[in-house]
Parts: sequence; C-alpha cells; structure tokens
Amino acid sequence: MLWVKSFHIIFMVTWFAGLFYLPRLFVYHALAEDAAGRERFKVMERKLFWGIMTPGGVLTVVFGLWLWLGWGITGGWLHAKLALVAGLIAYHVHCGLLVRAFARDANRHSHVFYRWYNELPVLALAGAVLLVELKPF
Repeated sequence: MLWVKSFHIIFMVTWFAGLFYLPRLFVYHALAEDAAGRERFKVMERKLFWGIMTPGGVLTVVFGLWLWLGWGITGGWLHAKLALVAGLIAYHVHCGLLVRAFARDANRHSHVFYRWYNELPVLALAGAVLLVELKPF
C-alpha cells in the first residue's frame, strides 16, 4: 500500500505543479502584445497541459482509486475529498478549454481574471490535505 500511496502523492504533486503554473502562463499570455511571445505561450501551454498536467492528473486518479477501492479506505472525509477531486478535474478540463481558446487567439478574459483563477487549486489542495490528515468526520 505504501508504494501505491507514494505514487499517488508523486503524481498529485506533478498535477498540481501544472494546475498552479498553467493559469500563471495565462496571465502572461493575456498580457503579451507581440506575436512571437503569444506563439511561445501557446507552445508552453500546450506542452504543459498535455505533457505534464494531464498524465499527472490521470495517474493521480488511478492511484487514488487503487487506494480507495483496493484497500477499502472509507469515511465521510473521503466523500468531501472526492468532491474536491471532482472539482479539480472540472478545473483541469476548463484549463484545457482555455488552452484551446488561446491557441485560436480567442481568449475572452483579462490577466486579472487569470490571477484570481490561479488561486482556486490552492484552496482545493489545502482542503484535500486537511481532510486526509485530520479526517474530521
């Protein structure tokens, strides 16, 4: 079980690195005024989303399901954590839609929006860690 738990944490860190960094790239992309800069951000966003975030997210979920179903981890705290994970998956998918919008030069949001948008995974991470470690219910 410790191997599975370790891999779950490793891939969760990988996923969150992308969840934290991609919206920050969106901030700078929204501010970019030169064509070369915008094209560079498009490449960075695509590679981050498909090369790091998506594999990290998928493997986080796979190892998390293995922990949950393979070792019968239960509790009310787990339901709350799963709700946060579902929210993170929705956030991840929305980030993918934003990557596609930027790739088509169809961004509709300001850099200020992305600065606030960037804070959402921080709240989810804090909630998930507190739920797992404290198991309050």
